[in-house]
Amino acid sequence: MRTPTRPRSSGAALRRRGPAPLFLLPALALLGALVLYPIGWSVVRSLYDAPGTGFVGLGNYRTAFTDDATLTALRNSAIWVAVAPALVTGLGLVFAVLTEKVRWGTAFRLLVFMPMAISFLAAGITFRLVYEQDPARGVLNAPPPPPPDPFHPAPSSPGARPRPGGPAAAADGAVRAAPAAPGSAVAVPLVGLKPATLPAAAKPAAAPAAGDGVHGTVWLDVTPGGGTPGTVDPGERGLPGVTVRLLDGQRQIATATTAADGSFAFPGHPSGTVELPASNFAAPYRGLAWLGPGLVTPAIVGAYLWIWAGFAMVVIAGGLANLPRETLEAARMDGAGEWQIFRRITVPQLAPVLGVVLVTMVINVMKIFDLVFVVAPGPVQQDAGVLALRLWLVSFGGGNDQGLGSALGVLLLLLVVPAMVLNVRRFRRSTR
Repeated sequence: MRTPTRPRSSGAALRRRGPAPLFLLPALALLGALVLYPIGWSVVRSLYDAPGTGFVGLGNYRTAFTDDATLTALRNSAIWVAVAPALVTGLGLVFAVLTEKVRWGTAFRLLVFMPMAISFLAAGITFRLVYEQDPARGVLNAPPPPPPDPFHPAPSSPGARPRPGGPAAAADGAVRAAPAAPGSAVAVPLVGLKPATLPAAAKPAAAPAAGDGVHGTVWLDVTPGGGTPGTVDPGERGLPGVTVRLLDGQRQIATATTAADGSFAFPGHPSGTVELPASNFAAPYRGLAWLGPGLVTPAIVGAYLWIWAGFAMVVIAGGLANLPRETLEAARMDGAGEWQIFRRITVPQLAPVLGVVLVTMVINVMKIFDLVFVVAPGPVQQDAGVLALRLWLVSFGGGNDQGLGSALGVLLLLLVVPAMVLNVRRFRRSTR
């Protein structure tokens, strides 16, 4: 009886047809030219000074760990690694679970994933406007107007101040004129307001005129191109709606409100001290400094979450769709609540997928550059700096020290490699 011959393996057949490694040479050549050679040259270059002519050994690495700006970048990079990947993974998990329970889950996933189609440059410009401190431009600093408060009315002349040489500003922010003699007129010239911000009801200011009681005028003492300080010039407008008090020492004896031409009067009161309370000049809301030194890093992390939460949601939703439904139904039949099922069954079974997303985000945030560069204004860019941004600034953004920049690049590579190795191991375990 003839013994059947074993079929030859595909590898043997391939070797018989020709040397297979030859087909790998183009890919290996590209890998060496685009990856291995730059890494090796960066390691060598990091051992030389800025011009590249003097060998300094590990001097650039010592400089990297003693420079304040670099230490700030390392601290911010650590904050990014500790916060951003966990938040992105958590939001992606929440979105993936919720989209299975809402009616328009597909449309919701599309909306959440849509920011992934936007470049970091465009997203940075968008969030630069969102975080704008001016309430007229920044979305986050433009809340809906509060309802009118009869006990604390809006200031009539926000930001105004007395003209030097005129009435004095008290310690509490009020404006207090000199005591008025019987039948005298009190002039209260103010500055600090832009003519465009004057109330629409403002009319040309009335010159202070004496009369029965205490009279006076409150006006914006600004004339484009000249004018006499402390005098009502043609074209200057009164400030309507300003609260004026008449004091006898520290006791209030009367109150009035300025007319459209800024005039006021206290008939029947021959003398007293005219005071404009500080409530007339309360500064308007200027917005929260989202891009200030204290909040710039959390603000940029928020922009990062907006972009990458959709990616995490899609990956986790794919893992969620492959979960065995029998365990979930069995838990519901045993009386487990949705929170218990989520915490004790869904999350443990999704642990491999969550780990892949988390490690991928760690690698991603270690290399974050363009979002920080675009969103952070120049004066606070060092406060928001990360390692990749510091590398660019040192090498090409004005520092012109490519020795130190190469050292920072090698340091960044050493920090990213462990996460890459962990991700590759997870991938190999999942494919077995």
